[in-house]
Amino acid sequence: MTPIDLLSAPLFVSWQMTRDCDLACLHCCTDSAPGKRLADELNEAEAMALAMEIVRAEVPYVMLCGGEPLLVPHFLKIAEFLGGQGVQLKIESNGQALDARLVERLARLPIRSIQISLDGDTQEIYGQQRPGASLARAHDACKAVRAAGLPLEITFAPTRLNLHQAEAVIERARAFGAFRFNSGQLMFIGRAAQLWRKIAPDQESVLRFRQMLDRRARSVDAGMEFCHDPFTVEDALRRCLQSPPATLLVLPNGWVKVAAAIGAVCADLRRDSLAEAWRAYRAAWRDERVIAAIERAVSDVAVHAAANHWQPLVKGVAEKCAL
Repeated sequence: MTPIDLLSAPLFVSWQMTRDCDLACLHCCTDSAPGKRLADELNEAEAMALAMEIVRAEVPYVMLCGGEPLLVPHFLKIAEFLGGQGVQLKIESNGQALDARLVERLARLPIRSIQISLDGDTQEIYGQQRPGASLARAHDACKAVRAAGLPLEITFAPTRLNLHQAEAVIERARAFGAFRFNSGQLMFIGRAAQLWRKIAPDQESVLRFRQMLDRRARSVDAGMEFCHDPFTVEDALRRCLQSPPATLLVLPNGWVKVAAAIGAVCADLRRDSLAEAWRAYRAAWRDERVIAAIERAVSDVAVHAAANHWQPLVKGVAEKCAL
């Protein structure tokens, strides 16, 4: 028995609301981009039904992410319903559409954090990694979040293009009043895997980056929390094998994925209740196919490139879906 077997519901739901995005970032692990909305994404009624189940199950914490969740027409309706029922929320955004008016509405909700991506400290570098994006707009979003008194997280995806600006981004995050800086080794998933030779930093640079994060985290005047452990996907998967997280990862079409770095899908929330999905998730961590897939992903990073090729473990879910 693992700790999750003692829980009647997940402690955290990570809800990828869409694959649509206003950007096509080079490092994107979900391969999101403009017009990439999946044909079978949950509609407003289905999303609201799921939100109601989350509330009934007394799930305490939900992350709304994507793609870019702010592009979902019913994003605010879902966020305000969940928040109005006391569910704590985390919102992940690239910041391009997060203006002061929207932040003002979010500030009425129990927001645990708003996470904005800053993958460079100059427009030139930021724009290389996030083509078409405005760094000034992302900065304005950060300022709006803090002006509203909301907790701000900054995330940084290290690539060959931007590693030389990592410490400048850390200082920028501190200046904005972020309480946390999130990073880790670039993941070999999604568009990053496709563009690996172009954007992946060399191992020596990655090692220096990790040492810098360790040093900054130990500093007495760090000024914010550094979240970079586990540093690699493989380390995270090893920990999951030892103690599976009490988390449901919900895909845009309502399918429930066992872990981000493998393709296994254990439930379909269009068909299954949240309670049934939670039971299926707990059972998946005892499934020999899941254990074997994770062990392969730990031993061979190349396997991560297939993480977005969804493979259902149970009957009743479509036989196979690849993004």
